Amino acid sequence: MSPTVALVVGLVVGGALVATVLLRYNRPDFDRSPPPAAPPLSEAILARRLIDLMDPAVVFLDADDVVVLANPPARALGVVRGTRLLVPELLELAKDVRSGRRRRLDVDLPGELVGGGPRQVGVHGIRLETGALPGPVALVLMDVTEARRVEVVRRDFVANVGHELKTPVGALRLLAEAVEDAADDPETVRRFSARMTHEAERLSRLVRELIDLSRLQGGEPLPELVPVEVDRVVAEAVDRTGLAASAKQITIASGGQHGLVVRGVESQLATAVTNLLANAVAYSPEGTRIAVGARGRSGFAEITVTDSGIGIPREDRSRVFERFYRVDQSRASTTGGTGLGLAIVKHVASNHGGSVSVWSEEGLGSTFTLRVPLAAQVDVEASSAAAGARALPPRGGSPALDPAGASAGSEPTGDAVAGPEPGGDVVAGDAPKGRT
Repeated sequence: MSPTVALVVGLVVGGALVATVLLRYNRPDFDRSPPPAAPPLSEAILARRLIDLMDPAVVFLDADDVVVLANPPARALGVVRGTRLLVPELLELAKDVRSGRRRRLDVDLPGELVGGGPRQVGVHGIRLETGALPGPVALVLMDVTEARRVEVVRRDFVANVGHELKTPVGALRLLAEAVEDAADDPETVRRFSARMTHEAERLSRLVRELIDLSRLQGGEPLPELVPVEVDRVVAEAVDRTGLAASAKQITIASGGQHGLVVRGVESQLATAVTNLLANAVAYSPEGTRIAVGARGRSGFAEITVTDSGIGIPREDRSRVFERFYRVDQSRASTTGGTGLGLAIVKHVASNHGGSVSVWSEEGLGSTFTLRVPLAAQVDVEASSAAAGARALPPRGGSPALDPAGASAGSEPTGDAVAGPEPGGDVVAGDAPKGRT
């Protein structure tokens, strides 16, 4: 091909390509400009979205107390219906805000209004316009139910701790003065010294249980849960309470289903069962019998402690797991308890994913049932392989006995093992706390 022909062909092809590009570029549907930006949202729309996303409930009232805006949390509280504010206290607060008086108020909302139980809200009223004439008002409502409950619990706890500490500390002071006055009488000094030792042990036990309870309730992570043999837990608890039971000539009979394994912390479970047994010993007459046993039921190990003691009045059963609660305060000095034993049991059960319940009748006795989830079979097998053929320690108390028949004054035989009767029990998984 000659150079001239090649030049002509090149110009034709290049011109065709340029024409094609120009034609595409000039087509009506070919948009050369970037896509238009979305129009900016108005401040009113942004403000409304912000109010709707706020956690506090917000209500705007006009000068005639008509609701012009209420965010979803306000409607969820049930304080607004349509354009009406349903709570008289809130309307009264709005009037006070317009007149320049109080701006803050705690308001109790009834359960039927809120749904799910009564609530307490802290309300802050804000006047939106200045001037002589009444204007719109904003009410901001914060649910303070839990905060107020915690304040009450903390205040009661401090008062109870102060009261419980005052008793042994005051006794120690008086006994020390008595020992000083009786310095020339060795027999009196020995008697007062023994009493001082008793009060010191009581004070030490109270401090120790306060520390245990704070650890169980606090944010400390639970130690690693490992397979724990229920037989070992029961044997340890019986051994710990054997001396106190012997002092009152009380027989502790252990029995039930053997070989149960749960996942937990052995020391905590032993403390929980020990507290239940110590509670039974403290409130049982001399010469009686206490039964402790275990059985597997519905994926849980149920450890029951049954006594034939004084029983618990019906009106007090829902409170026996509260800290420092005692059915009869006058018996505190004779039983020697701290009022924290059952509270510790409740928190141990809760931390292990279980619960504790009580069945009781005045004059017949009580049955406390601690329920802890059973360990999976693979955990049991792994534990058995690691431990080998480990022998259980000897059981304390009397020969093995079915707890169902251990309390002569209790209800029919099945209740002692099965725990509470329908309708007569109180269950504590994460609520109420101690008779001890």
